[in-house]
Amino acid sequence: MEIDFSDKKPDIRYLDDMRMVLSDKEWAKTAPNLELYNMYRSLETKDGVRYDITVIPPAMLGDEFVKTKGHEHLNNRGEIYIVLEGQAIYLMQRRTEDHVDDAYAVKAKKGDVVIIPPLYGHTTINPSNETLKMGNWIASECKNYFAFFEKMQGACYYYTKNGWVKNEAYKDAPALRYEEPSKSLPEDLNFLK
Repeated sequence: MEIDFSDKKPDIRYLDDMRMVLSDKEWAKTAPNLELYNMYRSLETKDGVRYDITVIPPAMLGDEFVKTKGHEHLNNRGEIYIVLEGQAIYLMQRRTEDHVDDAYAVKAKKGDVVIIPPLYGHTTINPSNETLKMGNWIASECKNYFAFFEKMQGACYYYTKNGWVKNEAYKDAPALRYEEPSKSLPEDLNFLK
């Protein structure tokens, strides 16, 4: 899907919005308030589902690759991402209370589709030196919840220049597993509502 969003004003995520979810706490203490990524919301809406685009330039946040802040969906909805340019790693985790019982990562490239299941919090990582541009479909009324990721200082794993590192704030994080992306967008998006 090609949508011209050049005339749209993005929501901007700055480093100050994310210092609490980074692996490299020492770096985060003194780094300037960088602009990290842009979010273009509701570029298209159809039957209760909206389409957004997020653009994440390459960067290192200390020893960690640039990522989204990470969130859960308050109404337990799923979400679909498609990589439009670049590469991404989608890290998903399912929890009850403060216990995460499943965590997996999906590596995706241009054209790949990743489905975020209901009940999974998630963050997206740009692990490359290219700009990541991704589209997503989500229920229009879906609300993001950031508090758990903020409280736990990020997801249960960080992706760093040395690979995956367990977030020590999670006492009993499960082993990280991997899944493959899909190659096509589902025809019917009603399951997102």
